[in-house]
Amino acid sequence: MSLFISVIPEIPEIQPNDDLAAILAEKILANIGQLQDYDILVIAQKVISKAEGRIVNLSDITPSTEALDYAKKLAKDPRKVEVVLRESSKVVKSFKHPNNDEGTMICQHNTGHISANAGVDQSNCTGDDEVILLPISADKSAEKIRKILVEKFNVKLGIIISDTFGRPWRLGQMNVAIGVAGMPAKKSEVGNLDANGRPLSVTEPAFADEIAAASGLVIGKASNTPLVLVRGLTWHEAAGTAQDLIRNQKEDAFR
Repeated sequence: MSLFISVIPEIPEIQPNDDLAAILAEKILANIGQLQDYDILVIAQKVISKAEGRIVNLSDITPSTEALDYAKKLAKDPRKVEVVLRESSKVVKSFKHPNNDEGTMICQHNTGHISANAGVDQSNCTGDDEVILLPISADKSAEKIRKILVEKFNVKLGIIISDTFGRPWRLGQMNVAIGVAGMPAKKSEVGNLDANGRPLSVTEPAFADEIAAASGLVIGKASNTPLVLVRGLTWHEAAGTAQDLIRNQKEDAFR
């Protein structure tokens, strides 16, 4: 199997209400021409959020008492804390790191994903007082773009919306899939044999996360490259969503 991973360049700065699918299609045609069956497009969350208007000006935010309490303990902007709380279904943990001036809130986003500050981020914002939120439903955002591109290119296409998350027990951040459409989010190897002929009983690769992580090798926060083509993979499983990758809390031994 030959795997091809490449940035599709020349994506302009995305503004609220931009027709993102049309912009992506134009740049795909200009740079690589026709898509192929089983191509996967990995799209950085920031451009999805910008196109959907998921931008908040902190000057419009009045912090709650809860936000003021967290802000005092963690040396954070109480307005940003308020936005984090609104985007969260639960604060899993909060702490003040000895090497950082500002503390961290590990939150369960309203969609179920667990990450620092519920994905509320100030990087790549045009205004000093702005923050960008995760899409309301990245799975729905991915499916909307997939339908438009499939109609235009007439191919079997997978879409992943990626974001950068930290990882428990390991240092560093990596891209993960927060939105998936047209492809399985995970693959089951249960029932297959390993290299020594032993049956696999629990192996279940996080297919979409693996691809999102690989896209991080060519995508960059400062390089304005939010669109990556992954070519050379196939799948037989039914299409899934990023929700398939979220562990049921009843099965979570660490919360």
